[in-house]
Amino acid sequence: MAETTTLHHQALSILRTLVGREDAAFHEGQFEAIEALVNGGRRALVVQRTGWGKSAVYFVASLLLRMAGAGPTLIVSPLLALMRDQVAAAERAGVRAAAINSANQTEWQEISAQLEANQVDVLLVSPERLNNPSFRENHLPELIRRTGLLVIDEAHCISDWGHDFRPDYRRLRDLITTLPQGVPVLATTATANSRVVKDVEEQLGTDCTPVYTLRGNLARKSLRLGVLRLPSPRSRLAWLLTHLEDLPGSGIIYALTVSAAEDTARLLRESGHRVLAYTGRTDPADRESAEQALKNNEVKALVATSALGMGFDKPDLGFVVHLGAPSSPVAYYQQVGRAGRGTPNADVLLLPGAEDRDIWEYFATASMPAEDKAERILDALADGSVLSTPALETRVDVRRSPLELLLKVLDVDGAVRKVTGGWQATGKPWQYDSERYARIAKARVHEQKSMLDYENTGSCRMEFLAAALDDPAAAPCGRCDNCAGPWYSDEVSHDASESAGSALGRVGVELEPRGQWPSGMDKLGVPVKGRIPADQLLSPGRALARLTDLGWGNRVRELLAEGSEDRPLDALAAQACVKVLSEWGWETRPVAVVSMPSRRRPLLIRSLAEGLASVGKIPHLGALQLPNGWPSGASGGNSAFRLAAVWDKFAVPEDGRAWFSANPGPVLLVDDLADSRWSLTVAGKALRDAGAQAVLPFTLALKA
Repeated sequence: MAETTTLHHQALSILRTLVGREDAAFHEGQFEAIEALVNGGRRALVVQRTGWGKSAVYFVASLLLRMAGAGPTLIVSPLLALMRDQVAAAERAGVRAAAINSANQTEWQEISAQLEANQVDVLLVSPERLNNPSFRENHLPELIRRTGLLVIDEAHCISDWGHDFRPDYRRLRDLITTLPQGVPVLATTATANSRVVKDVEEQLGTDCTPVYTLRGNLARKSLRLGVLRLPSPRSRLAWLLTHLEDLPGSGIIYALTVSAAEDTARLLRESGHRVLAYTGRTDPADRESAEQALKNNEVKALVATSALGMGFDKPDLGFVVHLGAPSSPVAYYQQVGRAGRGTPNADVLLLPGAEDRDIWEYFATASMPAEDKAERILDALADGSVLSTPALETRVDVRRSPLELLLKVLDVDGAVRKVTGGWQATGKPWQYDSERYARIAKARVHEQKSMLDYENTGSCRMEFLAAALDDPAAAPCGRCDNCAGPWYSDEVSHDASESAGSALGRVGVELEPRGQWPSGMDKLGVPVKGRIPADQLLSPGRALARLTDLGWGNRVRELLAEGSEDRPLDALAAQACVKVLSEWGWETRPVAVVSMPSRRRPLLIRSLAEGLASVGKIPHLGALQLPNGWPSGASGGNSAFRLAAVWDKFAVPEDGRAWFSANPGPVLLVDDLADSRWSLTVAGKALRDAGAQAVLPFTLALKA
């Protein structure tokens, strides 16, 4: 008892330094978790709502353990933004913290020296860093030997059921087994239902070391939840233009795709609102600057994708608005949890869209490991060689992002290992866990249905979210639009509707040409390497829209959907294409139009090419020839295989060569979709080789 009293006094003193208040006290469960770690050496899982103070538990425990002579705390943290906030919070508490991540490589040597000199209390690393060969072999063994506490932040990522599953988190179970006897382990999350809790407990514990789980009430009393159904993307954007300044303080506007976030931010800025875009395409330095601008209330909002999520900490964030719904109530709860952490009131509003389910399906399909592709990777590494990721791309027809995901899955499963220079097979037998992935797929379908149920429920929305997280204390909040009535207006101003319509009607995105041949093409029988010669390059082109755009993106998705009827382009889309060309601003006007051959949409492409030629009063020279037959393979593969599939497939008829000789100038090359851009690149090379002075690609759609 006396030992507990002394520990409580020491812990409370550290907590008050951490928060900068002499009257600070522990929330229910905080000290119990600290005591389990410090006195008990336990393995603990803390599931508490955002803002409860999970970071206080591990910072206080870290200093107490350091006072007792333990080594530094190792915190596995998933995001750079989260690391930055954690380091800043640690410094306020007098905790000497450092982070090793992809953004501060120049500081690694200095941090390593500080660790050697025992001048670091807390080291933050990403789960991916744990598998970096140099870090794994040169630093991790000694760090593990000296670790006084292991913290796994955002621990739902461990679980296949977690809403943000990352393969590298699954290797933490192996890391835990290498810790010295008695080293405590803490896992924390705000977003875990009972399935995820059970899964994480299994990853953390053993038969001899059961997990101490502390699970609190997840309902957020400060949040006022609502759902506003509007009939179209235009009306949703118009609502934002009309009501953004009515929302309290500063906040976050979430969009489901990069294009939607960037387009929305541009529209809001053009209308005089202080907003910034924040996506996976945003430069890391610009991300940090945007985060700080929001924290300082220098902007009304960040218009963000899920790239701004876990760990972003602005206690007085006044609102979160979603343009389109995330694919599960758990993911939604995690994002809206950014608001109202340090204020009594914050507004949360969901504006769902008809396109949400298509976007959910796309991301779910893209993130699921595929058995046949995994087998191809293992076959490529079967001879024991070490291959870099680019080298693997010339042997396995898988795009870079899914290839990297598959390699991580195989690494975690022990079938391959990341070594200096690339990847190597371990020789360990591997079998695709079809049962597990079928469970994940089934769970995702269930979560999507639950999100639709949240949108349509007539009951309390906070109770619904808490129940989705299996919170036994789920109860009506008395604040949401179903409990207390809507507080928001669905009216939009005429000017806002006109501005939104104009923005969504905007046409034309740049189609950037390929400038470099993929490496290792000689292995696929294609004799190219390095930069594409200037006399074979495409010129910068245009597309009517990206498939993910809020405006014309919806229309071109319909035109190019799998199984859609091949028919001539409708008049409205044709007029939009003419508008793109009229605004192009090229130095020299095209002298002719050439179309790409197509098996799936010959009518669509021919009608587009003929229509543009007619409006421009220039000849349509027809489609390129296919002297060696159609390109092999399906679309969507990686660059090396797509280039090999289309290499030497396109040719210009002899009369076309004579025509170019007599009519020098640029050629407009027309296709339906620019995906990998290698078909356009090779076709453009054929036209340049035949005498075209320049080739200007034009497509209905750009995939990304």
